Amino acid sequence: MSNDLSVLNGPYLNDILNQPQAIHDTWNGLRTSPAMERVAELIHHRKFERLLLTGMGSSFYGLHPLALEAAEHGWTPLMLETSELVHHYPRLLNESTLVIAVSQSGQSAETVRLLQQERKGHAIIGVTNTPESPLAAEADVCVLTHAGHEYSVSCKTYVSTLVALSLLASALSGGDYNSRLGELENVWIAVDGYLRDWNSNVSQLCDELSGIRDIFLVGRGASLAAAGTGALIIKESDHFHAEGMSSAALRHGPFDMLNDTVFVGVFAGEEPTLALNENMAAELRTYGARCAIISANADNAACRIPEVPATARPIVEILPAQMITLALAALTGREPGQFDRATKITAVE
Repeated sequence: MSNDLSVLNGPYLNDILNQPQAIHDTWNGLRTSPAMERVAELIHHRKFERLLLTGMGSSFYGLHPLALEAAEHGWTPLMLETSELVHHYPRLLNESTLVIAVSQSGQSAETVRLLQQERKGHAIIGVTNTPESPLAAEADVCVLTHAGHEYSVSCKTYVSTLVALSLLASALSGGDYNSRLGELENVWIAVDGYLRDWNSNVSQLCDELSGIRDIFLVGRGASLAAAGTGALIIKESDHFHAEGMSSAALRHGPFDMLNDTVFVGVFAGEEPTLALNENMAAELRTYGARCAIISANADNAACRIPEVPATARPIVEILPAQMITLALAALTGREPGQFDRATKITAVE
């Protein structure tokens, strides 16, 4: 296997390195946008009994932190993939349901089908990167990100969406919106600092991943966003087997696969499950698996995420997974982010 970083040069790497600007632009755009005021007005005038969170792929996984925060503030959140919602759970769409629909393109097949469903009193808050999309046009409230054009695999649109969803969570919970803006204001600087060392991070992971055949990314709570999205982008970027799941789910089947050709990235997360994740990482090594803890205190520099407020942690947790996609590409001598069958916008459900 090769270890040639020159194969990484291309639009996917450029999108990764442009994430700090996308984060800052999204924060700045939403700082002055009336969207969150409209959200507050919507939930003030309507008595919703259910919060239905929907998306596909990384747009779906990125909803985990919002679901947790909403539950902590009295909402009853339900996460459903959009395709499952429109085909198997349409009865949930009624006047007591507030839908938050996330689609970076705003025009994926599943999103369009959701918008074509007969309105039965449910309200839709749309989160999208595309202002001229059907989702932006037809949502009761549209929350626009400002990630700019993206070549293929979701990276800067994903982190920008997490910024928007964190601000949306604050609006839904009736929290101090200015305080949340302050917590997110300098996240772009933290991401920029991590990405300045991308070459050394990728080289380090090349050594870690040489000879690996399977990758598992695991976490709990808000870290499920990075676990799910990280595994997805590894498959898309590198055509390499990866799975994202909860730390506990790893014990239900995948434990029997553990050996020195398996790499497990464990997101340490936060209390009340921080110690459980750290203990799991130590245990995995006793079974021969290669394992890395992903945290602000990680020994491995590539897996050492920047210190940021807890509300911003999901944004920086995805960075080591992105470095993994680059390392796998360097090891195989293949430019990452090249679709063979998939497309940037899923036009067929």
